[in-house]
Amino acid sequence: MGYHFWMTSPVRRHAPFRRALGTGAAALVAGLLLAGCGPAAPAAAPGATTAGAPSPKATPPAPSATPAPTPSASPEDTAATDEQLLLVTQADRDTIALVDPRERTGSADSPTDSPAVLDEITVGAAPWDVAVHAETGRAFVSTAEGVAVVDLATRERTDLVGYEHGPARVAYGEYRPGGLGLAVSPDGATVYVAVSTGEEAFLEQIDVADGDVVRSVPVGRRPFDVLVGDDGREVYTIDHDGFTVTVVDAGTFDAHAIEVAPFGTEGGLASFEKPHYAVLDADGNLLLPYQGRALARVDPATGEVTTTGLDADTHQHGVARADDGTLVVAGNGPFGNADSGASIEVVSPAGDSTVLPTDRRHETVAVWQHDGAAFGVLAGGYTQDGAWDGLTVLPLAAALDGTDESYEIRVPGRPQAVVPVTLPEPETSSVEGNP
Repeated sequence: MGYHFWMTSPVRRHAPFRRALGTGAAALVAGLLLAGCGPAAPAAAPGATTAGAPSPKATPPAPSATPAPTPSASPEDTAATDEQLLLVTQADRDTIALVDPRERTGSADSPTDSPAVLDEITVGAAPWDVAVHAETGRAFVSTAEGVAVVDLATRERTDLVGYEHGPARVAYGEYRPGGLGLAVSPDGATVYVAVSTGEEAFLEQIDVADGDVVRSVPVGRRPFDVLVGDDGREVYTIDHDGFTVTVVDAGTFDAHAIEVAPFGTEGGLASFEKPHYAVLDADGNLLLPYQGRALARVDPATGEVTTTGLDADTHQHGVARADDGTLVVAGNGPFGNADSGASIEVVSPAGDSTVLPTDRRHETVAVWQHDGAAFGVLAGGYTQDGAWDGLTVLPLAAALDGTDESYEIRVPGRPQAVVPVTLPEPETSSVEGNP
């Protein structure tokens, strides 16, 4: 799977099609002709390498050839409001972007015009995932160097916690070692981050107050995603190259793997029919889309895996779930046993599916709320060939009616992971004479 190619062709919208959600999964396709999501050499960090294991609180190397971030606005310029904004990891840089998705001016294909980007915050090389804990006003970012802790009021990194199984060098790209999926506990006291060494992977537990890794446990290879149960008692890693979900007891840190392979494991690392990302449903089950043909439902308590059909018939990566249960899934084209082009699949709580074809590929998905409406937000930093510097914003009510009212906003630096955020009040000092 390549990582160094770019696609900035203009979007050509097509008419959507709608079908009732199918009831079964398709059969395995053997004899893949292309390498799927198998291993490849990570891209070296621009300019230099870093030797040795990082300290518990590491300091990132100064960037060299990494593209410079756009000028930042001060926290006062974007003071706290009830409006949701977005935090987006910029995988080809050392920053995350604060984005206002209401800003529709400019072009996603413009090399310089990024009016929706309000700020860029330095976090560390090659950021992968980001999680927000609203009550404590912090964001946490997995990078190639460590987990960055960001104060959302000041929009500054306050700590960089090095990994127990840290990489010997800093690199960029899908196959780089370092932090991948990441999640924060409900109380904000603990961060769980999946760390890949290339050959192995571990879930590491970080005590936020102490800024230290307190323990770790082996999990399946290349865990793209990490989720925490609503009660905080279990943590789940989505093991891309392992065809597994690893369930970790947050108390004992005991772990066991559940195989999730609706189309089998034939092809191994070269297979496209592997897990990527997941969401939790209202009952605490994990939902994982596969190839636009099957939605796997994993009961972590029993290990039972069941499937229902999907309609997009395309290689799917990210998935998000709205409060009402609507699913939004990013599809990226005819790879493996999938035959159709890139699309966005929206599945209603009742199981009806709308497939919106698009010329864009996407990696992850989030749900953004604005004026009482829900929008799917899809990040263009697809980890295979065809990434682009932007986000697609899709009104979900219109999509469920079969209408594509999506628009694009430019976010530079290969936007990979996206989460909604509401900014806390910045700390300000009172000035005599002012109300």
